Amino acid sequence: MVATYKLSTDGNRAFDITAEVAKAIAESGVDEGIAVISLPHTTASLGIISFPDPLGLIDVMDEISRLVPTRIDFKHQHDTPQDAAGHVKSAIIGPTLSLIVSGGQPLLGHSQKVYFMEHDGPRQRQFHVQVVGR
Repeated sequence: MVATYKLSTDGNRAFDITAEVAKAIAESGVDEGIAVISLPHTTASLGIISFPDPLGLIDVMDEISRLVPTRIDFKHQHDTPQDAAGHVKSAIIGPTLSLIVSGGQPLLGHSQKVYFMEHDGPRQRQFHVQVVGR
């Protein structure tokens, strides 16, 4: 079974989706296995980021934007230069993430959380979680 969650982004920043991922794992009944999170979007990505210092999230998003800045010389300009940059960021970082499930929980470090990274917002988004195992 695939769990689908909706997310309304309010700009180009990282959104903590750890609770939703943990909920999907708990509801799956899987004790040991793998959880796969997937985005049906080409201008967003997923990452595991340290959460205790919220400035760390800003640093990650700022650095991604520094590496792939919004500019007008992208060859594809479907919507906006931000859209083109979002496609490149998503392709580099990736729209899927796999987590080990152990004891019915995502196996994350004490300062790790799962983040949805918006690169072309604000938008109405969604993400899917599928859990396999025993």
